Amino acid sequence: MNNAKLTSKQRRRPRAVDEQANFDRQNLRADLGHRLREAREEKKIGLRELARRLGVSASLISQIETGKTEPSINTLFAIVSELELSVNEIVFDLQEDDAPKTDGDGVAGRTGKSHAADVPDSPVQRSTSRTSISLESGVTWQRLTAQPDHNVDFLYLRYPAGSESTPPHSLMRHNGTEYGYILAGRLQVSIGFDTYEIGPGDTIAFDCTQPHRFATVGDETVEAVWFVVGRRETLSVEDSVLAP
Repeated sequence: MNNAKLTSKQRRRPRAVDEQANFDRQNLRADLGHRLREAREEKKIGLRELARRLGVSASLISQIETGKTEPSINTLFAIVSELELSVNEIVFDLQEDDAPKTDGDGVAGRTGKSHAADVPDSPVQRSTSRTSISLESGVTWQRLTAQPDHNVDFLYLRYPAGSESTPPHSLMRHNGTEYGYILAGRLQVSIGFDTYEIGPGDTIAFDCTQPHRFATVGDETVEAVWFVVGRRETLSVEDSVLAP
């Protein structure tokens, strides 16, 4: 009888964790949508006009701004580019009390202030309080700097099994240079007409103006440390390149 009760509790616990993770992810999505909408309105650009400039549907922009859907990496880059903002400005420059946090295991959530937050302008970023964002197909970015840096994106990336940066026959490009170090899993990186597969301990560096795409290989989540240097502006969706 006791064993049956214990088993029941064990079964309920993962469900509660999943429900909290889903709730936190919805909050992150809503936060991002709200910031994108505010930025668009500050630029006095109508929703339909923004959609027209990006070559996407007004419905997609509306769903992103209302937090009903997560943008793809490509679409997010295109939106912030059209609004003349950096990814750091729109994604990671959150107020301290509103900033989405992670629990240290890569699960998006909200926590109280970190130890580093007690010291203004601290150079230390605690693992338990990274600012995080969830994107389409479960991809997450965590900022690894305590303060925003508009010249360099220093990120911890997670690509779950089956996730990708863009659809199979579409590549993206933007300004800057990317540097990556794989911690776990295997990542397929397409750059122009060449494709590479990298795993734990492997590194990669390339010019971001070359069309590129990321996709996981196998059933293991890809975890990586990533730098993007010089991405002050990005190219629009219309500049995406279709792979042959």
